[in-house]
Amino acid sequence: MMTAMDITIRAARPHEFEAVGELTAAAYLGDGLLDLGARDPYLAVLRDARRRAGHAELLVAAGPGDGGAEEVLGTVTFTVHGGEYAEIARPGEGEFRMLAVRPGARGRGVGETLVRECVDRARALGLERLALSSHPMMHTAHRLYGRLGFVRTPDRDWRPVEDVPLLTFALDLT
Repeated sequence: MMTAMDITIRAARPHEFEAVGELTAAAYLGDGLLDLGARDPYLAVLRDARRRAGHAELLVAAGPGDGGAEEVLGTVTFTVHGGEYAEIARPGEGEFRMLAVRPGARGRGVGETLVRECVDRARALGLERLALSSHPMMHTAHRLYGRLGFVRTPDRDWRPVEDVPLLTFALDLT
């Protein structure tokens, strides 16, 4: 059984960008988070890990796969206010987006380890808060955020497109 101690968080490597993009897209598709399914234009954004790595911190959780060799188990994009990938971060805030965990690695601490790394990075930068947006259907993620001290910030909820409401959460780091 893999534990959080078996997981290494690091920057995604260029040879992993395509796989990281596909992992992210597959997680969103598999969880039914794209209104248009495989036709959703956001799918191209999720798949473009190379661009994310060039404009934000593209992190991966690497650990032993089914065959024992290291593989990418999950990913997240970390950014700060003013960054190209920041959607809701205000001055003094960091934000993370596109948290995705390979289905076979879920329930083993991968997502939590990635979120904790984002918290650590925000603290190391001296930020006041860490914010995020989440689809209303992501109940497991919402429970994780609550366990880690994030609180709902309904005044910041928004819609990137008309039919997609997003809930927001923030963690006070002061």
